[in-house]
Amino acid sequence: MTNTGMFFRMLFSAVFRRRSRAMMAVVASLVGAATLFCLAMICIAVPQQMNEEMRAYGANLIVTPTESTGDKAGIDESMVQHTTEMVKAKGSAKYATYRYENVRVNASPYVMAGVDAAQVKNLNHHWVVDGKWPSSGKVLVGRDIADAIGLKVGSAITIGYRASDNASSTGTSASSNEGTGSANDETSSSSSQNSSNDMQGMDMSGLSSSDQSSSSQTSNGQSGQSPSDQPTQDGRVSSDIMDTSGTEFRVAGIVDTGGSEDSIIYATNADVNKLTGVTRGVDVIEYSAGTSDLAGLVSSINEMTSMHVKAQQVTKITTSDTRIITMLQTLFWIVSLVVLVLTLVGVGTTISSIVSQRRNEIGLRKALGASSHAIGTEFYVESAIYGLIGGLIGTAIGYGLASWLCVAVFERSIGFNWWLALISVVFSALIAVVASIPPVHRATRIDPAVVLREE
Repeated sequence: MTNTGMFFRMLFSAVFRRRSRAMMAVVASLVGAATLFCLAMICIAVPQQMNEEMRAYGANLIVTPTESTGDKAGIDESMVQHTTEMVKAKGSAKYATYRYENVRVNASPYVMAGVDAAQVKNLNHHWVVDGKWPSSGKVLVGRDIADAIGLKVGSAITIGYRASDNASSTGTSASSNEGTGSANDETSSSSSQNSSNDMQGMDMSGLSSSDQSSSSQTSNGQSGQSPSDQPTQDGRVSSDIMDTSGTEFRVAGIVDTGGSEDSIIYATNADVNKLTGVTRGVDVIEYSAGTSDLAGLVSSINEMTSMHVKAQQVTKITTSDTRIITMLQTLFWIVSLVVLVLTLVGVGTTISSIVSQRRNEIGLRKALGASSHAIGTEFYVESAIYGLIGGLIGTAIGYGLASWLCVAVFERSIGFNWWLALISVVFSALIAVVASIPPVHRATRIDPAVVLREE
């Protein structure tokens, strides 16, 4: 029998004679490999999964117009499509458009938003809606408005529109500030006023004075009321006297977010066009962009001056995403470090116990001429075998745990990473070898004369 054959015969004989100890070493490696592989898989998958999950809680990018041309205000449909294509080119994206108008309910001023209900619902999963989303002839009312007026689902609400309310910069500034949702928290008051002037201040700029007068008369009273027929106070037309004229809608639902959305009335774009008598572009596009380089996307949009739009990040959303993901990854690495130390201790303790049991055998072999190098190699190979077996089984178990966690937490499946699995198995064997260094070092220093004397 060759030396190599004798080496492996002695190795496997030593393993099978001490099966309980060998099993303990394998289990220690198995637990470590399973935990580390599971955490590594989650650390790789969590940023993407968490980013997609956070995208369901509102926009992280808003786009507003920089100027208006002629009788068109806001962002037209072609520009919405062009901007959306730029955002989607950088990654997945959801979006919703908003057109804001100042309206009156019982002479009290409110903000009305023309939206595509499907877009807004898909973008804002965190909205709590009691009832249904807006449809033709039906509106979605914010909780603050519903409480102030005493509205319930199914109630009737009469909404009046006056062109004069939307022609002034003050009115449109209020509309823009209240209506932009998450954008409201990101923009200073001065920039909001400038933005609102750009967005809505030119609604009627393209119309002649006679057209504006006609439009104003039609909007002041949906029933065709002229200014001379309106209630007066001190010989002047007064908007403070109760005016219940307008278009009647039904309350389809009530939205409660705890934010600025609770003070807005949402209707379909078609209903807003019909109410105002003016079809124009949107005031805000909100995006939930899945790109990792959001700052670069904002710069690329702003650099294209021909687009007449400006983009900005919703920093409180993007900052929260980054902070949460960083915290989770840090937690995973800390747990991985603890598991690694425990694995080293577990495997090292088991190998130390095996060395103690084989102390007499080691002394006899050294007395017969075996070198310290040969004895050390045998123990290192034995430890590597324990690590490989434990690593293979532990990696399989770790993948099962990672898959279960991703389905349970994120409701998404996770693919098997073969490179990571290979690294996990090799790393398990390496940990087992490193853990066996102290006890093997003690084994190679055993004095055969002392051992044989004890016998």
